[in-house]
Amino acid sequence: MGAEKYSSYDVLNAFFDDGSFQETDAYLKSGDGAAEAVTGFGTVDGVPVYAFAQNVDVCGGAMSKSQAKKITKLYNAALKTGAPVVGFYDSVGGKLEQKYEMLSAYGNILRKSSKLSGVVPQISVVLGSCLGTSALIAAAADYIIMDKDAKLSVDTSAVNASAEENLNSGIASFICEGYAACVDKAKALLGYFPANNLEPAPAFETVPAYTDPDKLPKYFADENSLLRVGGGYGEPVCTAFGRVNGYPVGIVVTKGGVISADSAKKMAKHVRFCDAFSIPVITIVDAEAFDSLHDASKLISVYAEATAPKISIISGTAVGAVYIALAGSASGADLVYALPDAVISPIAPKAAAFILDESIADAPVAEQEARALDFVKANLSAFKAAEDGYADDIVEADGLRDKLVSALDMLSSKRVSALPKKHTT
Repeated sequence: MGAEKYSSYDVLNAFFDDGSFQETDAYLKSGDGAAEAVTGFGTVDGVPVYAFAQNVDVCGGAMSKSQAKKITKLYNAALKTGAPVVGFYDSVGGKLEQKYEMLSAYGNILRKSSKLSGVVPQISVVLGSCLGTSALIAAAADYIIMDKDAKLSVDTSAVNASAEENLNSGIASFICEGYAACVDKAKALLGYFPANNLEPAPAFETVPAYTDPDKLPKYFADENSLLRVGGGYGEPVCTAFGRVNGYPVGIVVTKGGVISADSAKKMAKHVRFCDAFSIPVITIVDAEAFDSLHDASKLISVYAEATAPKISIISGTAVGAVYIALAGSASGADLVYALPDAVISPIAPKAAAFILDESIADAPVAEQEARALDFVKANLSAFKAAEDGYADDIVEADGLRDKLVSALDMLSSKRVSALPKKHTT
């Protein structure tokens, strides 16, 4: 079978609600022909959205000053109206004969995209080739969806440009097969976001939690609402969007052991996006250490700076810097819940037991493990942490949903005043 054939109009008509697409600058010329991209607006599930699609049938979708003019005009409109922007990329590159005008065109798009960042959600959908400076524009979006056969790289020779390589390096967030699946993923993703940073995220009809849950988020998330972001990059940490009682939330799940540099970056990116659009963040904590001081410090800064509602759930072991960063005072968590078997310790629990109870080391070697575990249960348990004020409540897993529904309802009116500054350094 040959490559899938489609036009930019096929893509945009599939993306927007039936009959809602309105093209803009339809007659703008690029040299003697049409501009190499189609731009316009419409609704997606009833919500206004701007979008553009590079037209590979016109000069291979090559970036030109005319195409850039259309796209920057679209960005300006999105900034004025507060509507999301979705770009569909498929291009052979840029029109090199335009030389310096070409450089200026790329720069204008990047500057407009930067101005929109944190104001409206931006999604890039890479359907074909997106190389060189075009890749920088696509990568400036909040999330990147790639067709499985697409190419994305700042290197025009397409080194490390495959969808799988981009997913594994944390650049792409999703891989889909075919333009229709990519379009559906973009529409699904938009369903978790507000139109802009001044509006609330859309509420959906309330549905029950997952039946027969086998993973912690399924104890509290609405059924079929979980959308994992980022694939296997930064594992075992998982980031996702979901809904609780119909309302969108961002979810971060640590799954034991060490939080790697990639894991910390993945978490920071997810929390920063959620905070920019006031989407509540639920963090499930089960980890003992960070392995990168640099990325751990950046993650701590992201959590501390975030003013969106933040709820932490200690599901397993929370040790030292991990507890401080994700559930303790540095995180600024509004509420901290712990499962009954959770352990909260300043250092590795077993090491803490030997240090704080010297009699364990004096006991026969065969008894030391059991005595250390007894010490941990008695002195480093979730109940002990709650007694000392380091957890707000102890909750069984199947009771989390009710707790979170009430907590999120209360925190929906959260307001935080911050000192004026340009940005964190």
